[in-house]
Amino acid sequence: MVHGEQASSRPKPASEAFPDLAEAGPRVPSQCEPHRSFIEEALARGRNAKAIWQHLSDQHGFEGHYESIKRFVRRLRLSEPVAHPRIETEPGEEAQVDYGTGPLVRDPSTGKYRRTRLFAMTLGHSRKAVWLLAWRSSARTCCLLHEEAFRRLGGAPKIIVLDNLREGVLTPDVYDATINPLYRDCLGHYGVVALPAKVRDPNRKGKVESSIGFAQKTPLRGMRFESLEEAQRYLDQWTERWADTRIHGTTKRQVAAMFAEERPTLQPLPVQPFRYFEYGVRVVHLDGCIEVAKGYYGVPPRWIGQQVYVRWDQLFVRILDPKTGELLREHLRQKPGHYRVDARDRSPKTPAGVLHLLQRARSFGKHIGRVCELIEQRRDQYSARHILGVLGLVKKRGFNTVDDCCRTALEAGYANYRIVRTLVDRTPAHGPQLRQVDGLIRELSLYRELIDAKTNDPHGPDRTRPLPPEAPPVGHGQHPAHTARPGAG
Repeated sequence: MVHGEQASSRPKPASEAFPDLAEAGPRVPSQCEPHRSFIEEALARGRNAKAIWQHLSDQHGFEGHYESIKRFVRRLRLSEPVAHPRIETEPGEEAQVDYGTGPLVRDPSTGKYRRTRLFAMTLGHSRKAVWLLAWRSSARTCCLLHEEAFRRLGGAPKIIVLDNLREGVLTPDVYDATINPLYRDCLGHYGVVALPAKVRDPNRKGKVESSIGFAQKTPLRGMRFESLEEAQRYLDQWTERWADTRIHGTTKRQVAAMFAEERPTLQPLPVQPFRYFEYGVRVVHLDGCIEVAKGYYGVPPRWIGQQVYVRWDQLFVRILDPKTGELLREHLRQKPGHYRVDARDRSPKTPAGVLHLLQRARSFGKHIGRVCELIEQRRDQYSARHILGVLGLVKKRGFNTVDDCCRTALEAGYANYRIVRTLVDRTPAHGPQLRQVDGLIRELSLYRELIDAKTNDPHGPDRTRPLPPEAPPVGHGQHPAHTARPGAG
């Protein structure tokens, strides 16, 4: 009886399991069998079935079809299964992340049901998983989902194993992958290192792959929700009620119990959240600036014509060396159309157009030229416009008025266009008022002495008496006017 039970437990031969094959007669040997050694060697070198078929047809006179080679190669691969070792990690050491297809949720903008994205983070030791739903995926969305997962876990692991999506990896490479700068800095803020899996190697992150399939098949299959919040709330309740309390098939322990042991080993979360930024590549223009969000920011002159990395947020613009990551310049954000240039990066050369304006300003007056020179020395984005403004005042009010106002501005220490324009506007239209003391105006005492000397002589003016210094000579046949004294005659 025992022998019969043992015999019944053995697998049935193919002829009994599939009677149709037994009736068809013995199996015909494959046309590829004589070339088995060549096919096995080619497969070992990484050649595919198409290349093997073409080579056999050209070099060995193989007359079979391509489908024959495909079936033979398939049987050879199935006959030699490859064992995949189980990856065990220490508590708090590793977490795996991946995306999958989420449930149908009604889109508030269109009113129609729409597929969502299912994000999963699974701890490698305890298999504790966090499932989150999102409408779409992007670099910033990916970082936000990681932050939310860290908060729900109460800490962060040391390593994140991820797929090669562009949200996390710009250039896949098993030895030196290029990580998305925003994603890398976000993980670095939490002390986490990104470790991309090998391309087309899902077994490296098999735990999160199983986690995605588990959530898709069990709580979300065939479900529809009216809002994303409702769907997330339903998924959280299922996670707490069923997923965390299950006995895991590999560890044979409850997930919640293992997570209670792993949680203290996670890295503590920082006090401040990560500050998000945008990034890009820019070419430095000939004026030594780059354009970011319609604003212009200065770069050291040696980078003219070269590419630099740029990161910006609502407050700052940071310009980095693309090779070393060194910070070249940091500027405050400017309004569109405005410039921000460090004093160290200003060009020592004055543009030819500005030199021509300065030459015109000097020709209008000494003080006008000096004010325009001081304006140009500031080398900001408004210098040329302010010089043009001063020259426009000369055209409107005349160079005498403007030159006098420029002298007043220089004496006051405010040599700029706004002050000069204010002084010009306050000057009467008939011209500036003469001052009491000026290089072109003699002292009034000189005129008084001259008048007294001429009017005190009863015999007329004394022609032998020298005139006061700098007094104008009296013309031939002309006499100074005699003014009668009060009460005379």
